[in-house]
Amino acid sequence: SDGSIRLHQMTSEYPLLQWNGSTKGQPIIALQWALTRPAVFFVLDASSNIYIWDLLENDLLPVAKQTIPSEKVVTMTLLGEPEKANGLLGIVLAKESGQIDIQYVKKKWAIP
Repeated sequence: SDGSIRLHQMTSEYPLLQWNGSTKGQPIIALQWALTRPAVFFVLDASSNIYIWDLLENDLLPVAKQTIPSEKVVTMTLLGEPEKANGLLGIVLAKESGQIDIQYVKKKWAIP
């Protein structure tokens, strides 16, 4: 609820890494690991901002931020084919009106 993200290992109750205020205090609505690239995850906050984290590039801050200005995004999920090396990765956004929007991710964050 405060924008903090914690990375846990299954064998420990304590986080390996923790990022406080990663969304400048906005509650996190959804967080998902990339299906095609294990070190990348995506975060959606309550202000319809999507943050892309690539832990191999920067483990302190997100590597990109995209605001969806037109309408409030209520949830997101990812689509892709992890068994294929084509690097196709998409973000499915569900908006408050019920509209669904699909955006494709740059190859540098999608290729295995």
